[in-house]
Formats: sequence, structure tokens, C-alpha cells
Amino acid sequence: MKTTIGRRALLAAAGGIALLGASISPALAQGIEGAPAPWDKGGVKIALVRYLSTGDFFQAYLSGVQRQAEALGAELRILDSRQDAALQADMMDQAIGLGVDGIIVQHGLTESMKPAVQRALDAGIKVVAFDVNVENEAVPQIEQNDRELARLALEQAIKDHGESFEAGYVYVAGIAPLDRRDETWREFKQRYPGIEEVATFGTLDNPIANSVANQAGAVLRANPGIEVMFAPYDEFAKGVKIAVDEAGLSGDIDIYSADISTADIQAMREPGSAWAATAATNPAVVGEVCVRALASLLAGDNPGAQVIVPPTLITQDDLNERDIQSMEQLGQKLPQFAHADVVTPDWMPLPKR
Repeated sequence: MKTTIGRRALLAAAGGIALLGASISPALAQGIEGAPAPWDKGGVKIALVRYLSTGDFFQAYLSGVQRQAEALGAELRILDSRQDAALQADMMDQAIGLGVDGIIVQHGLTESMKPAVQRALDAGIKVVAFDVNVENEAVPQIEQNDRELARLALEQAIKDHGESFEAGYVYVAGIAPLDRRDETWREFKQRYPGIEEVATFGTLDNPIANSVANQAGAVLRANPGIEVMFAPYDEFAKGVKIAVDEAGLSGDIDIYSADISTADIQAMREPGSAWAATAATNPAVVGEVCVRALASLLAGDNPGAQVIVPPTLITQDDLNERDIQSMEQLGQKLPQFAHADVVTPDWMPLPKR
């Protein structure tokens, strides 16, 4: 208890707890015409309680949350624990104290978030979860279809390298999307016994890419036969690419990942880049879907136990051949990446495009 109080006091004094309001259209603040309660009257308050926020993916995700909240006229509070599991649980209590109507839980650890989410539900607050398993049937789980993300990337690796190769694997257990991607990795190794996993490593220490790069450098020195690096999170892939470039091995190793950002696109398009392919959803679209799922729940609808956002395979060749240089261009030239027709009831306004 002393530790928790100290953390709260310290962060409050330092301004370390982010409580940000989304801009709200005066018209929508009065409610959405034809919408079910509580959206017909307006004044809805929601909170985003975050565990992970480092990297381009999470910045884009946040922008999607903000855009959809603004389209709905909802007041949005953002609480960012910066990978502190105990603090994230405390922030759930803060959100409850703020009197919000609904909460989006973005990543986190099951053991800390399961009881925290139950406290919110007991207070009559609706909750949805993105990439964290809170083991509660009342909480819809929004997913990128992580198994499909991993499958698309690994199938490309098989296409490029055949069914036998030495691989390095970047993984941190206990994070729901990484655990789901790991299930597919293990299935692929069983299906293709010629895949030899010679090294497994990974960390979420900030800055993630640089911390992974330090580990990857040691792995490459110890395992000169590696042909494939499976790094199913783009911050992991960035770190591996740093190490591969520093070792002068960009012509010998291919990196396969998940997630994408403008910085990732630029890294994949560098001359001789080892980053061969990634499978991704648009993180901004995922953020929008999270808000829509919560809005639907607040309106008395059931968006489903799992709300799946379908992924897209994006190869280095795709980017080069279509001259894609940014996330905006990716959405323009790959329309399936720009929007997900997921949780879109007739009454619900979508962000302007």
C-alpha cells in the first residue's frame, strides 16, 4: 500500500498522469440525432487506460481513439501507465473516480488488470479490452487477429526461404498479442520441422528498439547461420534491423514482423533493407474500432466477445512497386488498410476521412 500511495503522489506532483480531453463538437456534445441512449443526449465520458505507449504504432492507435471519440462527441480521458502494471491498475481506479461511463483497457497484464476491470464493472462502468485478456465474459476483446498477423508474415518467410532455415525469434511472454502470435510461431515450427529456432530473445525495456538491438547484436555474433528473424512487433523489428545493419548482414538475413508505421515503411524501403515483410492492421483504425465497440456496448448492443480487425500482408516489394512512402499513401493504395467495416451501426458517426 505504501508503494502505491508513493507512486500516486509522486506522479501527481510531477504531472506524470496524463488526463487529456478530446475536443468535442458543440453540436455532437448535445447528442447524436437518432442514436440510442446515452448517445442521443450527449455528455458521454470515456477513458483510455494504457499500458504500452512507446512507438509509432501506439501514437497512431491513440490518434484513432481520439478521432472516433470526437466523431461521437465523447469526452475522452487518457491515462498512460508507461508499462507499469501496478500503476495501470491504480489508473483504473482513477477512471472510476472520474465518473466515466466506459473504459478502454489498452494492453496490460492479466494478473493486474483482471481485478481492476472487475472493480470498474462493479461500479456500473462498461469496459472493452484491446490486446489484454482480462478473463471476463462481460468485456469484449478487440484484436488485430494476431494469429493471422503471424501466419501472413511466416508464410511469406516460407515463400522466400523454403521450409528449412535457421531463425532467431523475438518474444516477450505475458503480453496477450505476443502470446497469440507465439502460438502461430510454434504451430509453424511443428508443421515445418526444418525451421530451426537457434535463439529466442526480447525485452520491453525502453527504448524498446535500442534494447532489442543490443540483444540482437549478441545473438547474431553467436549464431552466424541465421537467415530469418521473426520479430512480430515493429519495435522488435526496428531493433533487429539496427543490429543487422551494424553487423553488415542486411544481404544475408530477412526480417519478418507485425505492425507498421511511416517510420517502418521508410526503414523497409531503405536500399538493401533486411526488413522483407510485415503483416499489419492500421493502428489508427484499430483505435477507432475500440471506441466504436465501447460506444456500442454503452448503447446496449453486444459487439461480440471478440471484435476482430483483419490484417494485411505488406512486403518490401509492395512498397517499392507502388512507391508507398507513408501510412497515408498505404491507405490510399491499399484501400483495405484504410478502414475496417467493423462495429458500424447505422446511427454511429465515423471520423472524417
